[in-house]
Amino acid sequence: MFQLFKGYEHQIFLTIIVLACWLMTRFLTKRAIKKLSIKFGIAIERRRITVKILNIIFVLLTVVFIITIWGVNKNQLFLFFTSIITVLGIGFFAQWSILANITSGIIIFFSHPIKLGQKVKFVDKDFDIEGRLVNISFFYMHLENDKNEKITIPNSVALQKTIVIEDH
Repeated sequence: MFQLFKGYEHQIFLTIIVLACWLMTRFLTKRAIKKLSIKFGIAIERRRITVKILNIIFVLLTVVFIITIWGVNKNQLFLFFTSIITVLGIGFFAQWSILANITSGIIIFFSHPIKLGQKVKFVDKDFDIEGRLVNISFFYMHLENDKNEKITIPNSVALQKTIVIEDH
């Protein structure tokens, strides 16, 4: 059985080290984000999303390191990634609003003073929308009004509207 791994001992050893570093970084980052969110009073939902985003980044970096360790042909890898990016680019161009909603969601999440659980009102010339902010996803802000109705507002629309935040 070990004959199968003969000649790959160095790559296996480095892969184990990279995976151990990834696990340690993931653990330490999660712990640091928890401490900072408690210290600065950041909502648990924002902490969870921040941890998810950082985990995605760390996984991508780990994959890049492992690919480098195993010596994958860079030309084929480059062709693969550019093909994926091209397909995604065409898809996003065809659905421009998707990209706008994702970008708006990130902007709202990190730089808007609105917090999950707050009562908010979106001021519109025709019809104001009120409710408690339940979630901010990549595409929509989820509200729940006084009648327990679920309301979704696209992030790109929410970023363009005036938002009244009620502190109760």
